[in-house]
Formats: sequence, C-alpha cells, structure tokens
Amino acid sequence: MASKVAFYTLGCKLNFSETSTIGRQFLLKGFDVVDYSEKADVYIINTCTVTENTERECRQIVRRALRNNPAAFVAVVGCYAQLRPEEIASIKGVDAVFGSNEKFKIHSLIEDFNKKEVSCVYVSPAEEMNDFYFSSSTEADTRTRAFLKIQDGCDYKCTFCTIPFARGKSRSMDPADITGSFNRLLDEGYKEIILTGVNVGDYGKNCDKGLIDVLTELEKINGEFRIRISSIEPNLLTDGIMELTASSDKMAKHFHIPLQSGSPKILKLMQRRYKTEDFRSLIFKASEKIAKLGIGIDVIVGFPGETGEDFMDTYNFIKELPVSYLHVFTYSERPGTKAVLMDGRIEIAERKKRNNMLRILSDKKKNLFYREMIGTEMDVLFEEENHNGFMRGFASNYVRVQHPYNIGMVNKLCKIKIEGVDDNICTAYLTNNPSTSAG
Repeated sequence: MASKVAFYTLGCKLNFSETSTIGRQFLLKGFDVVDYSEKADVYIINTCTVTENTERECRQIVRRALRNNPAAFVAVVGCYAQLRPEEIASIKGVDAVFGSNEKFKIHSLIEDFNKKEVSCVYVSPAEEMNDFYFSSSTEADTRTRAFLKIQDGCDYKCTFCTIPFARGKSRSMDPADITGSFNRLLDEGYKEIILTGVNVGDYGKNCDKGLIDVLTELEKINGEFRIRISSIEPNLLTDGIMELTASSDKMAKHFHIPLQSGSPKILKLMQRRYKTEDFRSLIFKASEKIAKLGIGIDVIVGFPGETGEDFMDTYNFIKELPVSYLHVFTYSERPGTKAVLMDGRIEIAERKKRNNMLRILSDKKKNLFYREMIGTEMDVLFEEENHNGFMRGFASNYVRVQHPYNIGMVNKLCKIKIEGVDDNICTAYLTNNPSTSAG
C-alpha cells in the first residue's frame, strides 16, 4: 500500500501554487495525496510570514496532524520556516523544517519519513536564494483557472514586510519555460491562467525580457483562454501593459494594485516607491484606457504613527478612486522589520475599527461597480459547482456572475448580459450558444 501525504497551506496563491508542485513531487515518488483531515503518513505545512499569529497557528496545525496520526512525519516549510526555523523546530512533533529553497528538495534531503527524535533544520540564508523553482496550481473547486508562477523574491524594502528575508532577491522564470508551461495548462483544459509571483511586475531579473514581453508572447497563442495578472505594483504597471490589456480580448480587464495607504506621511514611513498623486493618476489613466476595468487595491490599516487624520486621508483618498473592491489588512508587527521599531503603536481595537470602516467602503465600491455593469455584455468563465441550481463564474473584469445551472456552459467563455445585482453577485442571461467561443 502506498504511503499517504497531506498538505496544509497558509497564505497567498503563490504558496498554494508551490504546495501543488511539492504535491506532484510526492505523487511521482508513489505517495497518495489525501485531505489534511485524514490519517496520513506525512504531513507538510507550507507557511506564510504575513499571517497573523503565525506561530500559534502553526502549532495548532501540527497538533491537528498528530491527532490524526501520532506516528506521522511532520514537516514545516516555506516563508515562516525560512525566518524562524529554530522556533518551529522547537514545536513538539515537528520532524523537519525546510526553508524557501529547500522545500523543493525534500526528497533529496530526507532519506526516510520516519518519526525523528530531534527536528532536522534545512534552511539556507536568503542571500543564497538565486535559483528559480517552477510551480503551478489549479483551483480544485473550479477546474477552470490555473496559477503559473513566473517570478519569485523581491528587491523592495517596505518597512512592514518580511518577504525579502523569506524569499530572497527578485528572480524570474526563463521566458521559453513560461510559454511551454502556459501551453501545457491550456492543453489540460484551463481557460484562465493567472500569472503570479511575489512581485510579478518586476519580471525580467535574470533574463532579457520584461513582463510586457511575456504578455505579448502569450497573447499571440491560438485558442480560447484568458490571461490575468495576479497583482502588480503601481510603479510597474506600464503604459504598454495597459495598452495591451485594452486592445486584446485575451487579457483580463482587471488589475490588482497594492496601495497600502492613502496618507503621504504613512506611504513615506512604509518606504513605498510612489506618492499618492502618482497612484491617483495611474488609477484614472487605467480606467480611461480600458473599458469596464475592474481594479482591486490592497490597504494596510493601523501602521505605526497612523493617526486618525492619516486614516481618514486614506479613507477619503480611496473613496474618490474608481476602484471596484479593497483587500484590507490589519497591520501586525513582524520581527526584523523597520516598522517594529517605529513609534506610535496603534491599539488593536482601533486597528480593527479602521479595518471595518474600509471593509464597508469596499462593499459599497463593489456594489456600485456591479450596478454599473447592468445592461452590459461580457464574457464569463463558468465553474462546475452547482450552487442550489445556479452556476458561478468570473467576468474578465473580475465581476462575480451567476446563471441558472447549465452543464454545457461549464469551463467555457460564455457571452452574457448583466441584468441585475443580488447579494454581491451579478445575475445574467446568456446571449450566445455556450458551445461557441466567446473570444
């Protein structure tokens, strides 16, 4: 009987992509992959450094594995493992710790997966992270969208972020490898491929092409599919990328752009690479160039020194922007970052209050954007899952749409017309035959 392995992933889509790649390595070694709630011989926990209360969360997940099988081999890998290896190694029941590089080399570093008396640590310094490790993953519940990692690491020095320490310097996937991997995902039937990385817009380190070159090459590929950029820094969203997005049916009409703060003072403390006026100008330019463009932004509340006035600067700044949703993060202290040493700590209750205010603003923005779509036609990629007689999917601009269930519309780009908004989802009717391409 084959040994069983189970995975638990914390954090971003990039982490899920990398877990999927590690999972394929185990499959090739003859393991069966099972759900984390089941009894397994090996448990792999892929960690995140952005998650709040990471140590506590990690301990809970380790305990959960050992309840399922006290004799199981437990390995903790990834960003948190890279930053705090000894801390993790001291957790009872952890057999091995693998850093950001080593998590892709588990089978060459471990001779067997028997329980260890002492936890083994395999972590190399961040400055030695020079190699790019391929990863891709799919959304198991949708079977329509796939994530392709094309970049890793970050050269930015934002004062709140530990990612450069956890993942090393910016580096890129070879352009030829991107095209080959992209085509393989298309051959597997995926109709939307999301290009992902730590700082995707910085693609081009270690090679002679930039992100626009990659997008232009992929856009030329024949077939029915859509390309989406997971997230892009405002200083890296170029006119060329906007123009390609505006002119090509294959480019998703959607950007996710980190803002972090609308206060000039706080942006400076964060050591971000743009000013509020630059961000405002970019958002309006993108909206004018690209019809029905969906824009999401990241915001951090409760950063050290953020007064009530600073927060309201952020609130009012965002309120006037043509954005469609927010991802709101509550600042949490990260050991080793400059921000930890800054004065002006904000009380947790106040951080939560500010977070809630921006979440309400996000709901209003999304509702307004969705209502602006009523009466318009767009292509929607529908998923397989049946939600009480309805199917759901994303439009090119990341608007969520539902339609009465029709198996013939699954994993096809269907042209629909938005007729209303119901509880943060658009309702629509079909305007083309689902067996035909929508472009």
